[in-house]
Amino acid sequence: MFMEDTIAAIATGTGKSAIGIIRISGPCAFQAVRRVFAPVGGWDSAKNKPRTMIYGTLFDKSGHAVDRCMCVLFPGPGSYTGEDCAELHCHGSPTVLSLGLESLFRTGVRQAHPGEFTRRAFLNGRMDLSQAEAVADLIDSVSPPAARNSVLQLGGALRNKLEAVYKDILGVVSHFQAMVDYPEEDIDPFDTENACSVLGDASKELERLADSYARGRVLKEGVLTAIIGRPNAGKSSLLNALLGYERAIVTSEAGTTRDSIEEPLLLGGVLLRLTDTAGIRDSRSETERLGISRSLDIASRAGLVYAVFDGSRELGPEDDETVSASLAAPNRIAVLNKSDLPQKIGTEKIQKQFEFVCSVSALSGEGLDRLAGLTGELLGRSSQDYAEGEILTNLRQAEAAKEACRCLRGALAALRSGLTADAALCDAEAALEHIGAITGSSLRDDIAEEIFSRFCVGK
Repeated sequence: MFMEDTIAAIATGTGKSAIGIIRISGPCAFQAVRRVFAPVGGWDSAKNKPRTMIYGTLFDKSGHAVDRCMCVLFPGPGSYTGEDCAELHCHGSPTVLSLGLESLFRTGVRQAHPGEFTRRAFLNGRMDLSQAEAVADLIDSVSPPAARNSVLQLGGALRNKLEAVYKDILGVVSHFQAMVDYPEEDIDPFDTENACSVLGDASKELERLADSYARGRVLKEGVLTAIIGRPNAGKSSLLNALLGYERAIVTSEAGTTRDSIEEPLLLGGVLLRLTDTAGIRDSRSETERLGISRSLDIASRAGLVYAVFDGSRELGPEDDETVSASLAAPNRIAVLNKSDLPQKIGTEKIQKQFEFVCSVSALSGEGLDRLAGLTGELLGRSSQDYAEGEILTNLRQAEAAKEACRCLRGALAALRSGLTADAALCDAEAALEHIGAITGSSLRDDIAEEIFSRFCVGK
């Protein structure tokens, strides 16, 4: 990858669409565009101003007109990448976009690699690494909370938090270094108590950031949600009703579901990995027993359990097993299914074990809106401890925050034990390096290559 190259890529999705965009960036971006695009009335610097749409004709590599489209120029350094950039807003035909891209390649422009536009923005100082990674997270977001967290990080929320912590640590380190390097200057003596206070507060902030990764995983990957219950309680029917289509086979025969079925679902503003499981009962079938064992395992790992009970039947031993299996989950909702039938179930025992009990009919859809609301309320509580935009969403960031926190604890222990400040503050300097790994100020090239390789082409 060479910064002196001019790059181009289709920046919109594949397939037909109303609009398709070709993005160009690099030192020869404007020259390349002028060779493949002709404004109506010709190029005129007075009329064709930067950041304004210019109407004209796009030509293929043979000079034939292929589209009437719009062009916009973004001079560097105030562009997305910090370089001269341009965009061609074409009709969204894959053929037109391909011909336009080929025409640009003929001028010496090359195909952009995945994430290369954002990587150039990072290298040119238009954003730090936490903002660059937020771009990919925003594109991948599948729930409103995930999108909000990403867009706030893109706006600098995480960067600002880390910069404040970095500045506090750096103040302690630089004060001591100034005393050592310039003993003849009138510099205040090193205050160990104040240094411990500053480093302690910084350590707490970093620990909080590291802990937010658990919430960040939920935002990105969703909450593993197990639907468990006795056979024929309506688990598969509930799955199908929530999804809005028949994903699981539903019959009156007990034990139809032998293996787990997982589907993503946005419910109550939360992304769920909704998992239908085999009915819990005592079975002689080895295959069914394996399915039941898997059901119990999924329930033990789930972040949320929907314990489904047949409201038209009295509670039995299999329902007691369902309750017991639910208790391992940090969040659980009792779902009394078949509310469209006369109710025989006694709820006193269930209400003692579940904070929320919701009556539904998977057949008619009655009560599903309330179940969605209860789900959002229950899972939304875990996100209240963290400010949006300050939630770490990948393991690399979390590990760097943990290491920075570990280093600061080492520095604090050394200072409190009476070691000399220079020995203690080596750990504080290491903490600065780890914080820099999150923002990108101290990042190895191979790690940067790995990070940007997960971006889509054109971004």
